Parts: sequence; C-alpha cells; structure tokens
Amino acid sequence: MADIWVIDDDRSVRFVLAEALREAGYSVREFEGARTALAALARGTPALVFTDVRMPETDGLALLQALKSRRAELPVIVMSAYTDVASTAGAFRGGAHDFLSKPFDLDKAVQMAARALQPRAATAAAVEPEVQRGEPQLIGESPAMRELFRAIGRLAQAPLAVLITGETGTGKELVARALHAHSPRAGAPFVALNTAAIPAELLESELFGHEAGAFTGAQRRHTGRFEQAHGGTLFLDEIGDMPLALQTRLLRVLAEGEFFRVGGRELISVDVRVIAATHQDLDALVAQGRFRADLLHRLDVVRLRLPALRERREDIPLLARRFLAEAQAHLGSSARRFEPSALARLEAHDWPGNVRELENLCWRLAALAPGETLHASDVEQALDKRPGAGSAAGTAAEDWEAALARWARAELARGADDLYAPAHDRFERILMEAALEAAGGHRQLAARRLGLGRNTLTRKLGPARTRRNR
Repeated sequence: MADIWVIDDDRSVRFVLAEALREAGYSVREFEGARTALAALARGTPALVFTDVRMPETDGLALLQALKSRRAELPVIVMSAYTDVASTAGAFRGGAHDFLSKPFDLDKAVQMAARALQPRAATAAAVEPEVQRGEPQLIGESPAMRELFRAIGRLAQAPLAVLITGETGTGKELVARALHAHSPRAGAPFVALNTAAIPAELLESELFGHEAGAFTGAQRRHTGRFEQAHGGTLFLDEIGDMPLALQTRLLRVLAEGEFFRVGGRELISVDVRVIAATHQDLDALVAQGRFRADLLHRLDVVRLRLPALRERREDIPLLARRFLAEAQAHLGSSARRFEPSALARLEAHDWPGNVRELENLCWRLAALAPGETLHASDVEQALDKRPGAGSAAGTAAEDWEAALARWARAELARGADDLYAPAHDRFERILMEAALEAAGGHRQLAARRLGLGRNTLTRKLGPARTRRNR
C-alpha cells in the first residue's frame, strides 16, 4: 500500500483529499505545514506528496525544493488556487510531477496520484519547464485557461515544435512568447513573423535572408528571421497562408537545420525552436492540397488550442478591468469602474473578435465614456461604435465625434491638462488597428486604405502592436 503525504494549512482541503485517497486504497498522512513534513522525512520516505503552494511558515515551492534536494526521485504534486503561467512554470521547474488547480475534482486528484505512482519508466518522458521571466501577460482563471497554463508549464522546456490554433484575437502570439519566456532559450531572441502580412514574393527573403544583388533592389546582404532567431524561438503566425513553394523549403530547414540565403552559396546552420500558429483548419487545407501533410507533421508535434472568449465568459470581468486600467494609465484619463450591469452586458456579448475586440472596446470606454461609473448603456454604445457598426456612415461619424466632444468637455471640466497628445495617439491607434483588422492583418493593404506608407503604419503601431493578442 503506497504511503501518500498531504501537506496543506487548510484543514478542510487536507481532510477531503486524504479521505478520497484512503477510499482509493492508499495510506495517507496529513501535515499542516512544511516544517513538520520535513521533520517526518528524516524517519521515512513517502511514495508521493501533495503540497499546497501558499502556506504560512514555508511556501510549497520552497518545500518542493527541499524535498527534491533530499529525495530527488520523490514525485510531488503541487496544489494551488492561483493557477497562472508563473506558478505552474515555477512548480514544474522545481521538479513537480504535476500541478493540481484548486478547487479540484477528487476523482481527478486520485487519478493524478495513480499516474504519479506508476513505475518511473512509464513517466520518464515528463519534462520540466523553465522559470517565468517578465510579468505574465496571459490572463484568465477559467478551467480552460488553467489547463492552458498547465500545458505551457509542461511544454516550455521541451525542445518540441508547437502548433497553436485558435480564432483571430485569442492570443496565439502571447502563448508563443510564454513558451519562449519559460524555456532554456529565454535569454536568446524571440522573433515573430506574420506570414500572411508579407507579400509572397518577399516572404522567402524575410525568412532566409538574401545576398547583395540577389534580385532587383537587393543592394546589401539581409539577415533573415531564421538567422535572427538563432539559439532562440521563431514564431510563424498564420502559417496556413504560406505559399506551397515556401512550405517545401521550410520543411527542409526544419528537417536539417540548414539553408541558403536567397542568391547565396554559403550554407547557414541554425538552432531554432519553431512555434507556428493559425486560425485555419490545416487538416482541411492538407485535404485540399493547399498545405503539405509532411510539413504539418513537423509543426504539429504538440497542438495547443486557445479557447474563444465566448468559451470562457467567466474571464471577461477580469480581462475588462485589466484592459480598462491599462487604457486609463496610458491615456491619463480619469479613473472609471464597471457597474455590475456593464459587466453583465460584456459577458452576454459573443465577441467574434475575441480578446482583442474586448481590449479595443475597453480603450474606447476609457477614452470616450462620459462618466466615472460605466453602465450597461455605455457598453452598448461602445459596442455600436465598432468599425462597421451602425446603419449609415454619416450617423457613425456624428456619433464618435459627439462622444469625443463629450469626453473632451468632461476632462476639461475636471481640470485635466495636456489632452491633445493622448487623444491624438489614441485616435491614430484606433484608426490604424481598424484598417489592419479590415485588411486581415496585411499592413501594406491597411496602409494603402488609410492613404499612408507601409513604413509609416509599421513605425506608428510598432511590430508588437500590429497584433495585440492577449
């Protein structure tokens, strides 16, 4: 009979988990803190440990480190109500066998114990991710997001190709950045390329670089994204839009780690982890002959699906408050808060643009809402002001102009100064992001529709802000 230790300062958690494990046939000892557990370790070693993260005398991660320093092979399952990328990555980095989110299903906890107690050979392929670097950007407490954080924590250190799928605006680039930030490659470059935003005739040069004179206009050597990402991670967004000819060349690089620059004769070797993303059904594209099956197999070693915002509505208030606070800090506008009816209206919306649409709406509310308390009517009005909403272009123009005038009067009435710069910055940002969205992410087309040069659009939005996924 396997001996399992349950360490948690919450007596009720200890009791229910211990009873469930006893009913499954295990011998269980309960500890209210790390100190008593470590003292007991000197007299005997358990087969498995469940430990909470946040405890008064010694936190669970410090206990995990102490346990691993004394019994390296001891499987430890870390429990926490604070499930995010930082906590899961920290647990797995410290050697945790698994991560159990609170509140947990007792059947799941018992199944997790059974897997942990299997012979080591059956679990030898388990990987441990690297520590969190930088502040977390992925936001959510729903079951779907907790499972995603757990997957990122496990996959970060594994040198595997990852394919991230999900609708536009769900935050695919942020997942790729989290995988990189927690990996041993975190100190090396993270290079992102949206393959749909680069004209097909220029994409090969963007990926692999070119030599001077390789084609008309190539006046000097250009280093491609693969070389820029050497030692780090290359994120290829919208991989489903890559032309077939380039798919063949990409497949060879993934298989051999070598390539020639366009017009070059020098064989370039690179060490790059490739993470790809798409909102398209790549299996369907393969069936249609538009995507290579062998390339899909190379990219799709592990697949992570990002849930649409409508699939995790319980995260909407948390996201909305965060985005509103960020917008207010950036714009220097007066503090606003959501009234319960406003949050209920946000949760009721289907969000076809997902998290990016919610973020943009919160920026509109921060800039244009007249009062400090945001009501359902304010949300309704902001939703009606989305690009393309409204029955007539003239009415839409009058509405946003009136809202801007109301915002300006309210800010001036409260004594605010220096309104022009933040208002002008926000005006440009909304206009450019609307054009980018209407152009499907193609910066050149978006710039042309705005009457700007592509370089101007890129400079003003910045490479990271052309895709504001969260």
